[in-house]
Parts: sequence; C-alpha cells; structure tokens
Amino acid sequence: MPSYIVVGGQWGDEGKGSIIAYLALKDEPDLIARGGVGTNAGHSVFINSRKYAVRQLPTGFAQRKARLLVGAGVLVDPEVFFHELEHLKDFNVAERVGIDHRCAIIEERHKQLDMTNGYLHGKIGTTGSGCGPANADRAMRRAKLARDIKELEPYLTDVAAEVNDALDDGELVLVEGTQGFGLSLYYGTYPYVTSKDTTASAIASDVGIGPTRVDDVIVVFKSFPTRVGAGPFPTEMSREEAERLGLIEYGTVTGRRRRVGWFDFDFARYSAKLNGATMLALTMLDKYDREAFGVTDYDKLPRKAREFVEEIEERVGVPVALIKTGPELEHIIDRRGNV
Repeated sequence: MPSYIVVGGQWGDEGKGSIIAYLALKDEPDLIARGGVGTNAGHSVFINSRKYAVRQLPTGFAQRKARLLVGAGVLVDPEVFFHELEHLKDFNVAERVGIDHRCAIIEERHKQLDMTNGYLHGKIGTTGSGCGPANADRAMRRAKLARDIKELEPYLTDVAAEVNDALDDGELVLVEGTQGFGLSLYYGTYPYVTSKDTTASAIASDVGIGPTRVDDVIVVFKSFPTRVGAGPFPTEMSREEAERLGLIEYGTVTGRRRRVGWFDFDFARYSAKLNGATMLALTMLDKYDREAFGVTDYDKLPRKAREFVEEIEERVGVPVALIKTGPELEHIIDRRGNV
C-alpha cells in the first residue's frame, strides 16, 4: 500500500485539517503520522457540525481504526498533549497515540521567552507557543526529549520504526504536515517564517521515512490565501475588500484576524514544484463562487468555479484532485480517479 503526505502550499490555514480528516475517513489508513513544527500550528475539523481544533495530535484522529503518531521532528508540549487527549476522548485517541521518544519538549520557559521577546513576538509575530525557542535549544543540543518526561512514558514509541514497518507490511500510511510553504525557514519569506522547514521533504524526515517511500504529495491551497502575523503578502487585499467579500477569518492558535489575499498563481506553481506535488487540493471554493457551496460532483460546479479550477491546473501544472466546497467533511469533490 502507498504512503502520501499532505502539506500546505501557502502561509498555513489552507484548510489542511479538513482535507486530512476526509482522507483519513475515506481511505482508512492504518497509520497516521504528524510531522511539522509543533503546537504553533492548529488544524480545525468539522465533524457532525462540531468543530474540533488540534495543535499536537494528528488531525486524522476521526479515523478510529488508525494508529496515531507524532514524529521525532515535532515539538511536544505535554500540557497541550494531555489537554487534547481529554478533548478528543470520544475518539479514544489515548489508546491509539504514540509519541516518538526523540521529540523535543516545549517547556514553560520557552513559552515565556516566545511571548516576551520583542523581536520574535513583536516584529515576526510568532504565536507565543514556545516553538522557536524550543527548536533553538534543540539545535544547541540542550532541549529535553520526550523520553525525559515521566508522564509521557506510556505513550512513547519509535515512530520511524512503526512507519517503516507498516509500509513493509503493505499498510496505508498518511503523513500530515503543518504550517505552509511560505513559512518554511529555508524557502519562505524569511525572517517572517517558522523555526524549521515545512516542505514535504522535511515532513517525511520528521516521521522518519526516506523520499523513495513517499508515493504521493498533496499540496493544499486555499481559494483566497490568508496569512497571520507580519511578513510579505504580495496579493493581499484591503480589510475593507475582504469584509465586502465575507472573508473574515481568525487563527486557530492565536485568535488573530487573518490577512486575506487573491490567489497567487506564480507562488502556487513554485510551491508545488519545490514540494514535488503529484496532486493539489483546493479548499473554500464556495468562498470564490458561492453557487459552488456543497457541490460534490465536479460536472455540476458552476462555470465560474470550474474555470478557476482549470486555470489553477493550467498555470500551476498539477491536477486539482480534491476540492472543498463547504466546511463539513462531506462537502468535497474527489477527482483522484479522474485526473
């Protein structure tokens, strides 16, 4: 069975959570592993009209059959971890989750530094979750690891071994990324970026799989890209224009209002290229064309929406295989067998 990675193609908040949750329920992966930075990224999922927001655990938690793993490259905040075990108790996540024993730990001092540092929190606009300082400590080889925290002991595992063993056994593996390409420490709008690389290559490394073991890379784009915090945003529209279009959003982690822009085809093409995208997912098409709301058949999309999808495919050079037309999990067009 294959493995595939889902990553963000813009500045985060692309709606990866809804795509991942759909894939988890539709494809029924045996194992779902989360890569990425840590608790500075939040994914929201609507299940039966209820919103679930996660910052630490895999967003594919709704698939009750799957083993849920947090890769070695992910920072772990024990407080957030245990909160989410309680928050998602209806899905029995505590019985299915494993944290790599090599994950670095976010301590309270990291969060305090993140929130009080004028450069990080003031100029760059970090979330205050402590990820930057924790990754700095990891680079200096002085961070605590998950194996040093007694309370985490029942959940510790070797994620890389589990993932590779699952692939060897022919099981389906779904790997989740966080943030977005524009926030990559290497390829994003430095210095207004996160504290590590966020491309598909890095996400694979986070969970311990080599590039030859990845079959597909799904890059998620939002019809109207958004950005939280400071940094370049070439296609940004005014607040007044965003309000006129009904595009008012707030960050999952920070609660800050998101800046909104027009779709940037050149940026999307570059993002897809560097991520090695084999297919694209497009979210919030109903915000671009309100007549597209809830449509689940591509042939029934209104003309405006269909032309937008076709322009993305032509200018980005990668097929749009998944299209979200509303907030619920069933509001999706799955074209994977037809593109």
